[in-house]
Amino acid sequence: MKGAVAIMKEFGVAHEVRVISAHRTPDAAYEFSRTAKERGLKLILAAAGKSAHLAGVLAASTIIPVIGVPMKTSDLGGLDSLLSMVQMPAGIPVGTVAIGDAGAKNAALFAVAILALADPSLSNQLEEYRMCMADEVRKSDARIQDEQSK
Repeated sequence: MKGAVAIMKEFGVAHEVRVISAHRTPDAAYEFSRTAKERGLKLILAAAGKSAHLAGVLAASTIIPVIGVPMKTSDLGGLDSLLSMVQMPAGIPVGTVAIGDAGAKNAALFAVAILALADPSLSNQLEEYRMCMADEVRKSDARIQDEQSK
């Protein structure tokens, strides 16, 4: 989740980072999500591997959005994590992103996009971020085109 934390810091989004397990510390998981709204959290990013129940447990005990980030696992490469998150029962949704590092970054960017709906400054930052990404692609393309023309 280091990529997610880096994105949150880059956009100046206040955040909490916790290590909680749905299975090993279920009381902590419940307390974290049950009190999330009153602590001012607008959404939760929850990373988990293997049975990946953390995101679902958190979503079941709060009404704020939960974005699940499936982690790579040694057993099934993270497919087990992904399937556990996307197969939530109707009524308790967990938004789910890609497995691993890309998923962590995208979860944070998705969170920023959600928060930007109510924050014009954050919206402007996100637009600038995407323009910079597009500029990097154009620069890479120009380098390749230049190399091919030689």
